[in-house]
Amino acid sequence: MCIHGCKTCNLDMVVGIEEVVGRWKMRERDGGGGGSGKDRVDTLGRLLTRILRHMPSELNLDMRSDGFVKVHDVLKLNLKTFANIPLSSHTVHEIKEAVRRDNKQRFTLLEENGEILIRANQGHSTTIVETERLLKPQSFHLKKFRCVHGTYRKNWDSILESGLKCMTRLHVHFASGLPTDGEVISGMRRDVNILIFLDIRNALAEGIKFYISDNKVILTEGFDGVVPVKYFEKVESWPARKPIAF
Repeated sequence: MCIHGCKTCNLDMVVGIEEVVGRWKMRERDGGGGGSGKDRVDTLGRLLTRILRHMPSELNLDMRSDGFVKVHDVLKLNLKTFANIPLSSHTVHEIKEAVRRDNKQRFTLLEENGEILIRANQGHSTTIVETERLLKPQSFHLKKFRCVHGTYRKNWDSILESGLKCMTRLHVHFASGLPTDGEVISGMRRDVNILIFLDIRNALAEGIKFYISDNKVILTEGFDGVVPVKYFEKVESWPARKPIAF
């Protein structure tokens, strides 16, 4: 029962969760979820990404402000992966294997007081997570980095008008290199066709805070969720690398 003592609210919550998970599954069927097929561990990893980044409140997960939750709490959830396997049938070992296999290093595991905890390293939309608890602040160190945001031509007019926005997430994401750089494992999709290079020295000097996640993604809240166009250093098409005026 819910806090009001009725069953209706609980039923509505379950239906709502199923709708959210259903939308993610449709996205994966359409090719937007990455990975391939219905491999047991691969689909577990993809569902973990959704849960830890976007769904802790809907699922009533006890998430800390640094993003960590107990693995055993995750395994108790009444959800199924895209492979139609209940979370409850998975094991702690399989979660560890999903973390190990993840080529973008999206997760961190932590053992604390005999308990295994897990978190997503970045990409959150949930406001349970606090930036200063999740990420490492950076200033001088970042001045040595390239700071590149990958996007698509369909978004360019909006970006040019309003800047880079966090949208539904907590941060704007940047990579420290190009999509083909071997050291860039996360922070940019491989199929982007526009690259925005940030003047990070100027942005830092004028008060924008930057952070680096455990998987080396550069993140910022900008000013009120926006990185203004004035901090763009240059913009190029990708992969042709032709200048784009702004």
